[in-house]
Amino acid sequence: MRPVSLHTGAWRYPGAWPDANFNFDHLKAMIRTLERGKFDAFFMADHLAVLNMPAAALKRSHTATSFEPFTLLSALAGATERIGLVATASTTFDAPYHIARRFASLDHISGGRAGWNIVTTSNPDAALNFGLDEHVEHGERYRRAREFYDVVTGLWDSFADDAFVRDVESGVFFDPERMHVLGHKGEFLSVRGPLNIARPPQGWPVIVQAGASDPGRQLAAETAEVIFGAAPSMEEGRRFYADIKARMARIGRHPDSLKILPGAFVVVGDSLDEATAIRARLDAGVHYDSGIASLSIALGHDASSFDPDGPLPDIPETNDSKTGRQRVIDLAKRENLTVRQLAQRLGGFSGLEMVGTPQSIADTMQAWLENDASDGFNVMFPYLPGGLDAFVDKVVPELQRRGIFRTDYEGTTLRDHLGLQRPPNRFFPD
Repeated sequence: MRPVSLHTGAWRYPGAWPDANFNFDHLKAMIRTLERGKFDAFFMADHLAVLNMPAAALKRSHTATSFEPFTLLSALAGATERIGLVATASTTFDAPYHIARRFASLDHISGGRAGWNIVTTSNPDAALNFGLDEHVEHGERYRRAREFYDVVTGLWDSFADDAFVRDVESGVFFDPERMHVLGHKGEFLSVRGPLNIARPPQGWPVIVQAGASDPGRQLAAETAEVIFGAAPSMEEGRRFYADIKARMARIGRHPDSLKILPGAFVVVGDSLDEATAIRARLDAGVHYDSGIASLSIALGHDASSFDPDGPLPDIPETNDSKTGRQRVIDLAKRENLTVRQLAQRLGGFSGLEMVGTPQSIADTMQAWLENDASDGFNVMFPYLPGGLDAFVDKVVPELQRRGIFRTDYEGTTLRDHLGLQRPPNRFFPD
C-alpha cells in the first residue's frame, strides 16, 4: 500500500486529508487502519528531487513535500505491532554501507518488519542534487544496482546470528570468529566492511523491486522477493508473471520465493454508479497543467508543445524509464487517445484500476490470483482517509469471507506475512 494516492486530484477530493503524506498524525491513523485490515506492509515511496515538471504543474502536486522514509518508518514502527514497513532507497545516488546500516537498523527497531524497495532512480533532476551534470545511463544504473545488491546483502551477513555472546563473566561481548570482513572490490563499488550492526532479525530485510524493463525484470528475477508490478490488464499480468517466473527457473530460483504484486487503484462504492462517480470527481480535480506534466515525465520528453487535440506524435528514445514510456505510447495507440485525453489519464491514474462494489472488486482480485496473474496486490486508494476506510471496512471482509485473505496475522515479521523463507548467512551457513 502506498501512503498517498498517485492520483493528482486526490488531495482535493471532498473530505480528503490534503496533507495526508506530510502529517504524522494522519500517517499514524492511516497505518493503524492498514494494520486493522491485516495488510502485509505499508510502502513508502521516495524521490530524490522534486518532480521534474514546470512550476505551473508542480504547484499543484501533493508530492512536492514528503518525509524522508527511514525517519518516518522508524517512528511508525513504534506506533504499530505487525504490519511491514517498506522503504524506497536508490542504488544510483547512495552508498551501500549507508543503505545496509539503515535497513538493518529499521529491521531491528521494528522487530523484523523492514523491506527495501530497490530503485535506480529515473528522474534526471536527481543527478543534479548529487554532484552530477547529467543522469547515469540506463543500462549502467542497472549494472550498478546488481552489484549494489550483492554488497548490501553481504554486509547484512557480516555477523553470524550467534556472534554477540555478551558473556558478562568473561567480559566477551562478541566472538570475532563469527565476524566476516566483506572486502568487496567491483566495477562500481569498493567496500571493506564489516557492517557495524548485528545481522537483521529477518536475516535480510525483504527485497522489493519495481522495474519492468528487460534489465529490471532480470534484476528482479535474480534478486527480488517482491515485485511491485504495473500490468494494466489481467492478460498483460499473466504475461509478466510467466516471464518473471521463467527467468527465475532458468537461474535455479524457486518460483514461490518471489511474490508479484501489481499496483491496483481501487475505488469502492455501494454501487457501480457510486464508484464511477467517485472516480469522475477525482478526475475532475486534475488540472491540464498537471496532466501534461505527468505525461512529459512518463514519456521522458516535453509534451507541452503537442497539439492537445491531436494524436500522440512519435517519441524519441530517452535515458529515462523505458517501460513507463512504452506503456504510455501503447495506451495512446490502443485507445486512440488525443494528447489531452492521455494527459488527463496520466494526471489521474492510467494503470490497473478496480472501480466498483466490494463484491466486484473481490471478483477481480480473485480472478487475478487464480489465473497466475499475481500473488497479491499493491493497493492504492483514491483518497485518504475515506478511500482506505471503504476498502478495509467493505472489501477486506469480502476477501476474508472467500478465504483468499487472512483474518489475522500468523507471524510477526514481514517474511512471515509474505510466506518467504529467512535467508541463510552466506558466510556462516550453520
